[in-house]
Amino acid sequence: MLQARSLSVEVGGRLTLVDASFTVAPGDKVGLVGRNGAGKTSMLAVLAGHTKAHGGDVVRRGALGYLSQDPRTAAATTAEGLSALDHVLSGRGLDQLAVTIEKRRLALEEDPSEANVARHARAVDAFELAGGWAADAEVRRIAAGLGLPGDRLDQPLRVLSGGERRRVDLARILFAGSDLLLLDEPTNHLDTDAKVWLMGFLASYRGALLVVSHDLNLLDEAITRVLHLNDGRLSEYKGTYSQYRRSLEADEARRAKVASAQAGEIKRLSSLADSMRGQTQRRARTAKSIDIRVARLRDAAISGPQRERNLDLRLPPPPRAGRTVLEVEALAKGYGGPPVFSDVSFDLGRGERLMVMGLNGAGKTTLLRVLAGEAEADAGSWRLGLGVSVGYYAQEHEGIVGGKDLLTHVREQADLPLGELRALLGMFGLPGEMAFQDAGTLSGGEKTKLALAQLTAGRHNLLLLDEPTNNLDPPSRSAVAAALGGWGGAMVLVSHDPDFVRELQPQRVLLMPEGTLDHWSDDLLDLVSMA
Repeated sequence: MLQARSLSVEVGGRLTLVDASFTVAPGDKVGLVGRNGAGKTSMLAVLAGHTKAHGGDVVRRGALGYLSQDPRTAAATTAEGLSALDHVLSGRGLDQLAVTIEKRRLALEEDPSEANVARHARAVDAFELAGGWAADAEVRRIAAGLGLPGDRLDQPLRVLSGGERRRVDLARILFAGSDLLLLDEPTNHLDTDAKVWLMGFLASYRGALLVVSHDLNLLDEAITRVLHLNDGRLSEYKGTYSQYRRSLEADEARRAKVASAQAGEIKRLSSLADSMRGQTQRRARTAKSIDIRVARLRDAAISGPQRERNLDLRLPPPPRAGRTVLEVEALAKGYGGPPVFSDVSFDLGRGERLMVMGLNGAGKTTLLRVLAGEAEADAGSWRLGLGVSVGYYAQEHEGIVGGKDLLTHVREQADLPLGELRALLGMFGLPGEMAFQDAGTLSGGEKTKLALAQLTAGRHNLLLLDEPTNNLDPPSRSAVAAALGGWGGAMVLVSHDPDFVRELQPQRVLLMPEGTLDHWSDDLLDLVSMA
């Protein structure tokens, strides 16, 4: 169970939630919605106890499962060489219980005393009570449902891609059997089959669930109540996401009607009072009384619904490059075991767009990291063409550094006047008051916008894009797709978003891990969300 009482949340010196109270009881499935930057991620972190509230209290009862937006967290807090399987098992403490059993067994071999026999028996009983004997099979079933093959589970956590680590984190939370789930964008990096599996799991989940997601299908299928966060105010709606949207539209229409009527009455009374001034003393007193009434009406007036703020992105044309911008020859990469991919060869022409497709673990992210200079290839070579400048969008936002403000991030990409840098941030929905905010406090959607602003500031002519629409709300996703769709530079693209890929209109497709090249066809759009 989760209860918030008079809760307020502060991010970067601004209140994103003010005096909110609500309860999520066992069996409740609640969706937390709002535009990018509304404060959903920060609110979830406070509810999970990862950050402090500005005011109010949070009460949690039962075991907590919290999925943050940042897949780097797990990798940074786990031991070197720890396998993904062991990390999932640790959700129930089974890794430590297994270590304890082994210690008790060794102690028993050295001294078969009654005390050591009893200690060993208690350790075995605890392991059995936690489901230890069937745990391996259960973990692999959950991981398979989330699209993570068994051979990837046996790999060290540190070598997995961001999407794979996120699946591991989600599998760990689901395996742990929590009483309360707080999930921040759980469908990021999941293909269609994995999303369907997760929706089924959440639909049958009996604990308390609060989920942040821009995946409308998930919200419609899995939840029964919506909390809408906007300008620090939390509003509650019963029903699915579709029902919430209808109720919100009705509320906004009613609010607009009331606000218009109030404004009309204030205007009428103000004009009446003005017409009485400078006349008789009695009329002047009446005008003063009307002024008091107008002041009271203004204090009690409601504001009309705010229009959804859509991005208006205008990307500068890319600098001129040579005819061929990228050549890749027999590239191979592995992590100590079998290669993730091998013998990958292709070239990319000026302004051409290449879509990289493959199942999870096929090496799509690894390929982009090699081309961006973030990882070394095991074999083969690649080279850039004449006058080529590369911009890399990493799905884990490695270029966004906590402790450094937004303005510094874009200034490092281009030596432009302060006003132009602020305007660039504003174009991506990061207004002037956020310029000096610590980038580490941004939500996932805001980090995506900052990373795209960095790419724009860098004036590149070749972009390596790894899931650039993750964490974006639908209006922002459409704006980014339209802006990149009309941009004239070359791209190598990885995405599970069919609408985004359709807008970018790639000319060719690279199928991983085989490295097979083919011409793009819109028939492949049906496979994008699965690969």
